[in-house]
This record gives sequence, structure tokens and C-alpha cells, in this order.
Amino acid sequence: MNSKYLDNSLDDQETNTKEVEFRDPVVERVVDRFIERSDVGYAKYGTTLHEERTTKMKDLLKYLNDVQEELMDAVLYLQSAKEDIIDKKSDYTYPEFVNKYYNGENDDDEKDIF
Repeated sequence: MNSKYLDNSLDDQETNTKEVEFRDPVVERVVDRFIERSDVGYAKYGTTLHEERTTKMKDLLKYLNDVQEELMDAVLYLQSAKEDIIDKKSDYTYPEFVNKYYNGENDDDEKDIF
């Protein structure tokens, strides 16, 4: 199992740090992305979701609207990805996919998606 310390320190914000053991590298990568996403949100908005909720900066209707908009965007991204696969007639084998996206063998113009 992989083990790492998770630390969400930003600025002078009170932070929590804990050690987490991962038996599944997929779960570890998802957790890493959540932490990165939280950091991006804090840098952009200067507040955490917890503060936003507890200080009533947003009400439930605003949260539901945000979720709806994000899901609408997700459907558009899915459609675009499907069309890209069809256009490229991409039929990667699993090892090819891993080499391309996990092992850094992707083209220079492609962003690392993981």
C-alpha cells in the first residue's frame, strides 16, 4: 500500500493533515485531484466550501444551480470526447492507453489528463 500525508495548507488558513494509506492507485490519483482542485478553488475565490456554507455565502438554490451547470458541462465534454474518439477511430489497447496517458509518452500538444 502507498502511504502519504495529505496537507491542505494554503496561506494562514487553518489546515488539517493526516496520513492516508492507499491500496488502489486509482483512488490515490482521484484524492490528489480533489486536493489540487480545492487549492485552485481557494486561490481563485479566497474561501473554502466549508466557509462558504457555514457563513451562508451561498444558499441551497445556488449550490443546486452550480451542480446543474457543472453536469451540463460534463455532458458536453462527454459528447466531445466521444466525437474525438470516433474521428480518430481510436482503439487503444489498455497497455497503449497506459503508456500514452500514465507514462508520459503522450504528444507534446496533449495535456496530461491524470
